[in-house]
Amino acid sequence: MDKEKPIVFAITAASGIIYGIKTLEFLLKEDYKVELIVSRNAYYIAKQELNLEMEHDSNNIKSNILSFINLFDKSENLKVFLNDELWADPASGSHQVSGMIIVPCSMATLAAVSAGFAESLITRAADVIIKERKNLVVVPRETPLSSIHLENMLKLSNLGVGIVPPIVGFYGKIQSIDDCINFAVGKILDACNIPNKLYKRWHI
Repeated sequence: MDKEKPIVFAITAASGIIYGIKTLEFLLKEDYKVELIVSRNAYYIAKQELNLEMEHDSNNIKSNILSFINLFDKSENLKVFLNDELWADPASGSHQVSGMIIVPCSMATLAAVSAGFAESLITRAADVIIKERKNLVVVPRETPLSSIHLENMLKLSNLGVGIVPPIVGFYGKIQSIDDCINFAVGKILDACNIPNKLYKRWHI
């Protein structure tokens, strides 16, 4: 993924909203253009886990997220769509984007994308990314994984989708929760071919 075209970025209703927020923060700091979609049920998890308020209004979502990550000066790089705006730009294959990231990705979203069930903007945008053969990375946040979850991941992996569970590699000299988060975010960005120095890489 590059800076020439926007990245479609989705946050869905799974624990681990912080992974999405921190990945978004990195992208905006590095001047990537982002088209953000937040599922309606993710609003409640953002409130529960981060005390981050998000109402069903694109301006509210944008202002509250930018306030949370203290990046008001990057607002021109962030565009927000609501998940029920099925007519929005990311729903069309003619809309030029560099790829898509879903973080965290709920098992419901994973199943819908795997089945081609494009009934929301997030799942429609993912469907478009797959059919246009662009880079899609999903970050599933569930444990333990059932055979259904694994089959859905395998199906998407066989289509070229990057599957990046937020699992910490302790060779990264992990000493804090922030280190854990940065490790996972660094791996997400690696899967998108986005340069970063968020974690200590393996070296002997």
